[in-house]
Amino acid sequence: MLTKTDHNIRYIDTDATLKELISQLSYTDDIALDTEADSLHHYFEKVCLIQISSDGGDYLIDPLSSISLTPLFDILSTKSLIIHGADYDLRMLRTSFGFRPKAAVFDTMIAAKILGYEHFGLAALIERFFGSIITKQGQKSDWSQRPLTPMQLDYARNDTRFLESLARHMRAEMAKVNRCEWHREACQSMVISTGKDTVRDLENLWRIKNSGGCTQRELAYLRELWHWRDKEARQIDKPPFKVLNNQKLLAITIWASAASEHIFDEHTPIPRHMHQGRLGRLKTAIQKAATLPEGHWPPLKKSIPHKRRFQDNTPDIDALRKASSSIAKKLSIDSSVLAPKAALASIIQKNAKTLEEIITHGPLLPWQAKLLEPALNRIVVAREERERLRNILSDDPMPSSPPPATDVTST
Repeated sequence: MLTKTDHNIRYIDTDATLKELISQLSYTDDIALDTEADSLHHYFEKVCLIQISSDGGDYLIDPLSSISLTPLFDILSTKSLIIHGADYDLRMLRTSFGFRPKAAVFDTMIAAKILGYEHFGLAALIERFFGSIITKQGQKSDWSQRPLTPMQLDYARNDTRFLESLARHMRAEMAKVNRCEWHREACQSMVISTGKDTVRDLENLWRIKNSGGCTQRELAYLRELWHWRDKEARQIDKPPFKVLNNQKLLAITIWASAASEHIFDEHTPIPRHMHQGRLGRLKTAIQKAATLPEGHWPPLKKSIPHKRRFQDNTPDIDALRKASSSIAKKLSIDSSVLAPKAALASIIQKNAKTLEEIITHGPLLPWQAKLLEPALNRIVVAREERERLRNILSDDPMPSSPPPATDVTST
């Protein structure tokens, strides 16, 4: 039989209990799903717990036990999954187990944004619909440790036990305002994106926050120290910040690059508790950076000012952003839900005109593109008229300024 904990949660860590769970899941259509990982405690992140709720039952599956999860993922792939903030969970399940959903995914966070909720975290939604206050204790737990504490069990259960009811309420709300298709498109796009590998900028991973003002010499030290820290973290399977946080890494960078000679005494920003082996490797990294020829220092990262990047069509970008904000306000959603600012700039920069071009060049979803298309059409017409007048006036000996961009906020 499935083992019940003292908290009415069924804990699955044997092949027999997993087989019984799979048998029960075969009779249901919708399954609420969540995962817990250990990224705050390990360098090599992994799924440490899988939570499932279905037909009133709450189950915690232990992937760190010796059970084979293949039968579980086989049946999950055929079910409609309800997940809050599904992007992370689906990426983790893919990288850890190769799992990909074949049926629809209902993301309650996406639904909350499409419905225009100001607060869309799971705890806020649970309080909104059910009046229940759930604790965040356990959120930063080391989920790789066993046994799990009663606090962790409660926290994990709360991540899924409300999702089926939440989905029912939100489906009904979206149906009233004709936004179910918006949600379907957004969820489908999210699922597709989680099937792709994230492209990492290997040349610039070491450029940490607040390093933008560093000189080239300082960047040479920072790059070497970042790679030293990353190697140390890998060797002990701990997150890099547990070896040395970014603030201290930057402090050592600035000290090392400014010092004429590196004297490792109590006045240096190096933590005193650092053990000798690690300290020795840190000294080697500093020495390597110190002897690096200037021609091998990293280049400064030049960012093109926003106004200069869009100098030729800033009025059109501003006009489309103003129109987008107006449309979003009428729909009572955040403007970023309708279209991110970068997408609007891209649409203008790439001279999109048709619905298909808006979808491609945004890129945007069909529902977003359809809402923006009328405003973009007005901008395109106004732009073409300005260009026509400019061509006429170019033959005029008297200098004249082109007319301003047309206000296209009306829908």
